Amino acid sequence: MILFSIWRRRREKTLVFSRTTVNDTSTSIFGEIFCQKLKEPIEQSVYRQTARDLADEMRSNCPSLRGNRSNLEKHILKRLAEEENFDKYINYIKNPRDHFKSFIRDEVSQYIRDQFSVQLKMNQNIELLKEKIMTAAHESTQHVQENRGNVDVWLKFFTLKLSDVLMFSVKDFSGVKYDDVDDFKLLEDVIRTKLPPVISDISREFSTDSFNKKLDVNNRSDEILIDHLCQCCWVQCPFCKAICTNTLDTTQCSFPIVDGINGFYDDETQNLCTDFCSTVVSSSKKFKSSDKWIKFNNYRTAGGAFAKCSITPDFSELPY
Repeated sequence: MILFSIWRRRREKTLVFSRTTVNDTSTSIFGEIFCQKLKEPIEQSVYRQTARDLADEMRSNCPSLRGNRSNLEKHILKRLAEEENFDKYINYIKNPRDHFKSFIRDEVSQYIRDQFSVQLKMNQNIELLKEKIMTAAHESTQHVQENRGNVDVWLKFFTLKLSDVLMFSVKDFSGVKYDDVDDFKLLEDVIRTKLPPVISDISREFSTDSFNKKLDVNNRSDEILIDHLCQCCWVQCPFCKAICTNTLDTTQCSFPIVDGINGFYDDETQNLCTDFCSTVVSSSKKFKSSDKWIKFNNYRTAGGAFAKCSITPDFSELPY
């Protein structure tokens, strides 16, 4: 009888040990799978955040991009004058939006070459993200222990805590069996151990050359800046082809160009007109539209684009 009692106690201890070992193994395996599942979302998050950081820094520090579109156009005109590249000037006149986009992309590329270390910023961002992940794992464990929750509750709390920085959800674990995971302190320890190697694997791939290749087009720094500065009116002045800077229904331009750029020429000559529409609109000079002569100071009677254009007389001489 005594021998049977000793055997039974040993058997119970063996069963408890076996069950604990199985649960520990399940938790460890799940922790490893969890960290591997995080790899792609971490990489995407770091690249996106770095692109946003670059765009924000350029909006603050880059002279051509730290103001509104009028400021940007001023720098574009200055660059055109400095380079004296006629093809670029024609592109600015005929395809202003494309020219603005090209200018912004060039500014971003130049800024990365001269002032912004992509690799350094990505390393900083991935370390910050690692800390956020570990904090979220710890808070998820506390939440489950306080509310007697299960692994589903842990996962939902974790993904909610990081929803603003990681594209990661419980659905990413479809097909993964984790019902027997119940040691959340062990799970947290496994993540703390297994996450750094995953972070190191991602970091080894960081480079300036791969920066834009790893990003969706809309998440790139240049596209963020283009969206910020180019979502506006692109109607051009019917006289000089200057770009509208108004947000209302009427077309208004800050940087008028000589009307000859748009093909206006002096009557009975082949000489392109050298007048600025912003100065000539206060005069009684005439222009021809639809075979009719119309006074400049009454230009809106020409109808069409002329009727929608608001040209304020300006006699100042802005240096080009």
